[in-house]
Amino acid sequence: MASFNRITIVGYLGRDPELRYTPDGTPVCDFSVATTERRKDRSGETQDITTWFRVTVWRRQAELASQYLSKGKQVYVEGRLIQKEFQDRDGNTRYNLEVTASDVQFLGSRGDDVPQNREETRSQPRVQEAAAAPVTEDDIPF
Repeated sequence: MASFNRITIVGYLGRDPELRYTPDGTPVCDFSVATTERRKDRSGETQDITTWFRVTVWRRQAELASQYLSKGKQVYVEGRLIQKEFQDRDGNTRYNLEVTASDVQFLGSRGDDVPQNREETRSQPRVQEAAAAPVTEDDIPF
């Protein structure tokens, strides 16, 4: 039987995306996404449990994410999940959840970034049109 590693996240960006390029010129964008779940503890009090994910996006979607996403924006991410182990400054073992994204969709209303004048409106491409470009298997680096 084949194995399967796929994760879907809908959350909010915890920091602005960081765009960089590999030595051969391939765009790579990193950002973090937080999801929050509400649960009741044993005493009946509601608690918010936040999980952070580091997300890496490649090629054209990396450039689009860098251009249109910013801290606090809601985003849909689909991809592969990897858990990485590291030592913090105090020598404690910590874990990161990292996602190599295969699909990123910008969520939220268009009114989130309303331009101040008509000139800005004409010069900015529409986010939904830019995000609609499909990713093929050739775009995935693994």
